[in-house]
Order: sequence, then structure tokens, then C-alpha cells
Amino acid sequence: MSIAPITELCYSPDSCVYFDHIRGEAHPIFLDSCHPYSPKGRYDILSAAPEVFLTTHGATTTITRKQHTLTSEADPFVLLKTELAHYPERPTPLPFSGGALGYFGYDLNQRLEQLPPTHCTLHALPDMAVGIYLWAIITDHVLQKTYLLEPPAHLAPSHWDAIKQRLLTLSPLPPPTPFYFLKAFTANMTASLYAEKFAQIMQHLQQGDCYQINFAQRWQAEVAGDPWALYCYLRQHNPAPFAAFIPLAKGAILSCSPEQFLTVNTLGQISTHPIKGTRARNSDQIADQQAGEDLLNSPKDRAENTMIVDLMRNDLGKSCEVATVKVPKLCSLQSFAAVHHLVSTITGQLRPDKHPLDLLRDCFPGGSITGAPKIRAMELINHYEPHARTIYCGSIGYIDVNGHMDTNIAIRTALVWQQQCYVWGGGGIVIDSQQEQEYQETFDKIKPFLDAAQVYSFMPTNLIL
Repeated sequence: MSIAPITELCYSPDSCVYFDHIRGEAHPIFLDSCHPYSPKGRYDILSAAPEVFLTTHGATTTITRKQHTLTSEADPFVLLKTELAHYPERPTPLPFSGGALGYFGYDLNQRLEQLPPTHCTLHALPDMAVGIYLWAIITDHVLQKTYLLEPPAHLAPSHWDAIKQRLLTLSPLPPPTPFYFLKAFTANMTASLYAEKFAQIMQHLQQGDCYQINFAQRWQAEVAGDPWALYCYLRQHNPAPFAAFIPLAKGAILSCSPEQFLTVNTLGQISTHPIKGTRARNSDQIADQQAGEDLLNSPKDRAENTMIVDLMRNDLGKSCEVATVKVPKLCSLQSFAAVHHLVSTITGQLRPDKHPLDLLRDCFPGGSITGAPKIRAMELINHYEPHARTIYCGSIGYIDVNGHMDTNIAIRTALVWQQQCYVWGGGGIVIDSQQEQEYQETFDKIKPFLDAAQVYSFMPTNLIL
């Protein structure tokens, strides 16, 4: 067991300053609490230039170590666990001591269950992209400290000294290339098509085929420029505690997620915080308070949330010690920039023979974005949604060498890919759902993206800088 060297950097209340200096490296990633715009998060974790990088496309995972590449048809979660096991524990006081950082796309569920194939997907976009990162910039906004977790000397990137010097000096950089929308967002379902599919889903519910189905639509807009500029705008106008920015070869993932999926500490203590139940915020304080109270007292929304709590209790039970799964908070109200939500908390104790990645696999994808029963709900999602979800409703986060894991549910997430920007909005449909309200909820959830497109669309003079 080796002790990781840590260098203290100048504290910045906005970690974008540091990410600007590493985002030109290979496979950069930014796990973002959106400080100073959001008071809910504590830590930011940034890194790049991983020791190993795994990408999964369908049944094949490619593992790249420097210039060496191999492929495997094995379970990607198992492959990642095997790679992570090659690196010893590194005791530090930080939440991340080196390990896996990246994303797990929703469509990995094809590997976990016997599901019908998804509809149209985005070619060349990996279902999973995760690296083993041995250094990181970690900011603690409570202590107002920024740390540089340094890599083992024999595993450091070849230009590590240059990276470190760049982070110590923070020389001024040119602004990012502007970003703008060339066209307005258009949905993959008209209002009438949504209503038709909603009616078909209601038939499944009425027949007892399912109790809840999370049904989403996707919007698409043509864009140009640097997605980093769009993300900097979004994190300011729609701050969320489990946000992330991941540059890709042909675009980027921009997540403004308010939902924490799974967290495991080094003692094996687990928590998950499913969101179910939504009301739009209101600029009028009295109306906004009333919207929150209406949500908190809604039998329909509380029932919707409770169904997912039961599902998540079952999923956690696969990896937890007997009788340790508890629900300390049921349907508490939490308010974010654009919406109010009902959020529950479920806890458990990881079994000694289980790894955090086993837990992630057992619970993936999160029940709050599938429905209940889970497998049947996913089958119906694949049938009724016109396009594959890709990153939407997947998970972004980290699993470190000490057994600490923290992941989000990738809702309120945009994908910029080959000059197109994709966003998704959905909600849980239950037996007493109203079609007009559910349809409107999909728009409420993507409002920050629609606002960005409205302000910065059509004319190259209207740019996000």
C-alpha cells in the first residue's frame, strides 16, 4: 500500500479555471459540483491522460494501455473491475485517490438483460468509456482547498512535469471557441405521436403488465463551435450538484444532473437517492412555494416515488448484507434551479464479497429512470422510444482504488455529437398519469437547454463565449 503524494494548489471557487488547463490532454473529465453557483455540492474532481482506457461498443470492449490495444467480449463491468484490481490502495484524506472515471451509457442494459434491440442509435459513440486515472485535481469547497493528487512516479504521463507546472502557474489562456445553435431544437415525437404512445403505455398499465414506465422523448439541434462554452453557460444558469463535462472525439457530454445514483464509502456503506416527482419552479415566490407543497402532498407523485424506492431496495439487496437495507428518508422535497423534486434516501451495507462495481452492475440502470418491474419497463422503453438513449439515464462518476464510489444518474444531460446537440426529457407514467401533464413535464425538465438554444440560436452573432 503506497501513500499518494499530494500538492496543494491555489484554491479556486470555480474549478473551470483548472479544467481549462487540462482539457487539451487525452480523455479529460470534469466531475463538477457547479460551485459557486450551486451550494449543494462539495467536491470537484478533474483529470486527464489515463493509464488505461476502456471503450465498449455493443458486445466488444477495447482496452488501451498507452500504445497497446486488446479487445474482449467479456462483461464490461467485470473487465473494469479486473483492470482496477491491478492498482493498490492509496490512503489519502481525499474522496478520490486514483481509479476509474468515466461514463456508463444506458444501453449497457443490453449486456445485462435479454432485451429487444434499441431503435436508431448514434454510430461510433461508445456504450461505456472509462479510464483508470492515477492523478487528479480535487477541490473541496467546504475547506476551500484545491489539491493535486500526483501519480506514482513510474506510472506518470511522459509530460507530467509540464502538466504540473501548468497547474501551479495557471498562465492566462485564450477564450474557448464560441458555441452557437444553427437551428432550433426539434423533438423526435410530435404531440400527437406522444399522445398515441402514451395511450398504448396506459394499456400496459391497466392490464397490470407494468406499474410504472419512464417514457422520454429526444430533441435535436444543429450546432457549431466548442461545447465547453455551452457547458460553462449551463452550469451557471442550471447548476446541479452531480454535473459533469466529458469531451469526446466527436463532441462532448454535458450533464447538469441533480440526481446521485450510488455512493459507497471505504467502509462499504451505501446510499442511493432516487428522484421521482417533479414540479416546475416559478419566479413568483408564493407560487413557487405552492408548487413545492403541491408536489410534497401529491398522492400520485408519492406513489410514483415509493414504487422506485421498493425497486431500489430490491436492487441494493443483491449486493448488501442481510437486513441492512433501510429507507431513512422517503419523499423529501428538494428544490433545484428549474424544478422541485421528491427525493428519497436508501442505505445499505456492502457485503464483504462484493465490489462497488458489482453493486453498480446489480443496480444498473437506475430504477428511477426505468420503471417497475424493471426488466419489463426497459423492454417497453425500447419498444416505444424512437431512438436509443445512449448517455441519457446512464451514469457518470468514479470508483477509486480504495473502494469509494460516487455516481450520478445522467438526467438533464446533453450530448453534442457530430455537430448535433441531443437532449432528453422524460417522466414516470403510472395508472393515474394525465397525458397533457406528462407531456409538459418533459419540456419542464429540459427548459435550461431550450433557453440556451433560444438565446444563442440561429445567428452567428449570438454566441456563447
